[in-house]
Amino acid sequence: MVGFLLRAAITALGLWVASEIFDGLHFASPTKLLVAAVLLGVVNAFVRPLAFILTLPLTVLSLGLFLLVLNAAMVGLVAWMIPGFEISGFWTAVGAALVVSLVSWAASSAIGSNGKVEVFTVRK
Repeated sequence: MVGFLLRAAITALGLWVASEIFDGLHFASPTKLLVAAVLLGVVNAFVRPLAFILTLPLTVLSLGLFLLVLNAAMVGLVAWMIPGFEISGFWTAVGAALVVSLVSWAASSAIGSNGKVEVFTVRK
């Protein structure tokens, strides 16, 4: 549970950074931002794998670039489900998906699979 909440906080951070970068991405309140982060985690856990399987031929033909469209669609789906979360267009959704992915990747490099901060030491 701690791991999920930590990852939801990281996603919220990524969504906030994306809203600061892109003018077409707006949240009505910080509560809507947190709800969007949790819902994006749920959508990525349940809807995205099914969408990935259904669009696998397009992903292979585009050499993986279609995953950007798939991630943007997941962000757009969350924006459609939450009234206080607005995205102005497709390219804003693609940019937001990229920012959220980069922030999540950077934060996840320090967080292990169990949600705890991991420290690596090199012994000689």
